[in-house]
Parts: sequence; C-alpha cells; structure tokens
Amino acid sequence: MSLEQKIMGELKTAMLAKDEKALRSLRAIKAAILLAKTSEGAPTGRGELTADDEIKLLQKLVKQRKDSLEIFQQQNRNDLAQKEREEIEVIEKFLPKQLSADELRSALAAVISEVGASSPADMGKVMAAATKKFAGKADGKTISALVKELLSKS
Repeated sequence: MSLEQKIMGELKTAMLAKDEKALRSLRAIKAAILLAKTSEGAPTGRGELTADDEIKLLQKLVKQRKDSLEIFQQQNRNDLAQKEREEIEVIEKFLPKQLSADELRSALAAVISEVGASSPADMGKVMAAATKKFAGKADGKTISALVKELLSKS
C-alpha cells in the first residue's frame, strides 16, 4: 500500500473522528505528495513516488516543522509550538522507526571503520556512506553531529 493510500485511509478516519490535529497534519502530507507528483522535476515520469521519495518527503515535512518549532519556542509562541509538535507526532507515524542515539553511534562506528576514516578530514566519505545506509532511520543533522564526535575522538 502506497503512502498516499495510507494517508487517504487515515484522513477518512480522522474526519469521522473529528480529529483536528490529525486532519491538519494529514492534509499537509497529502498536499506535499500531490505537489511532489505534479512538479516538473518529479522523480519518475509517470507521477508516482517511490518508497525512498516518500520517506524523503516525510523527513522534509518533519524537518520543516522542527525548524518552525524551534523558532516558535524562541519567540515564546507556545500555541504555535504545540501545533508543530502535534503535526510532527502525526507525520512520524508514517516514517520507519528511528534509530536511538546509542544504536546510531555504534552503527556509525562500523561505517567509519568500513570506509577507513581516521580524521575529521574524512567526514565527507563517512557522511556519504552513512546517509545512504540510514536513510529514513536517522536525521541527517544527528548523523553529522555523531560523525564529527566520533572522528574527533580518533
């Protein structure tokens, strides 16, 4: 079942339950999917998204909301910050289970040894391998921070 089909099913359920939080988030996901499918640079020519594209799309939506959340918290706009938190929670339901910091740290240590990285100068090689390997399972910002930490120790 594609992400779009899952979203439509959840949207119907949320409408019946009159769940405003879920409706707001699901409509945002649906709009992003439609936009991605109809954009000029659509990944595939036939207007369909691959599973990887769907994950990237969801990650982008979560990242946008986390950035907004950070800004709203700095400005003491708790009402808007709460809406962002709610949307993040709903969107993350459709993402694969995220790796914990400890799981990611040990997996990154393995990637570092695989590519033979020994100093912070090798960060590019490690990031290229790590972002491919952990696509959808970890945030790029988190991966980057942990790679820097691990490479600076070696």
